Amino acid sequence: MKSQDETLEEWCRLLLRAFELEDVEVDINEVLSLAGVAAHSVVRPAAPLTTFIAGFAAGLASGSGQASDSSSMKAAMDVARSLSQSYAADEPQGTAVPSAADGTAGVPAPSGTPGE
Repeated sequence: MKSQDETLEEWCRLLLRAFELEDVEVDINEVLSLAGVAAHSVVRPAAPLTTFIAGFAAGLASGSGQASDSSSMKAAMDVARSLSQSYAADEPQGTAVPSAADGTAGVPAPSGTPGE
C-alpha cells in the first residue's frame, strides 16, 4: 500500500502530465502548508480556493513571461500566505494588504494592468 506522500506525488505527476506541464516542479509540502494557513486563518473552504487562485496568478505571471515558474509560484504563495495571516489577525482593510496588481507583493502584475 502506498503512503499518503507517495500517493500525492503520483497524483501531482498525473495532473501535470494531463495538463502537459511535466517540466513544472511543484513543492507539494509548500502548497499543503499554504492550504493549511488559509484553512486555519480564514475558514476551512478557503484552502482549495486560496491554492487555486495562487496557482492561477502564478500561471498568468509565468505564462506571460513576466517571471519564471518557480519565482511566480513562490511570489503568489507568499502573497496568499500573507493575506491569509493578516485576515486572521485583523479583517483585510482595502489597500493595506499587499496585492499582486500594485506590485508590492513581488508577483508581477499581468500585462495591461494599472501600475505598469
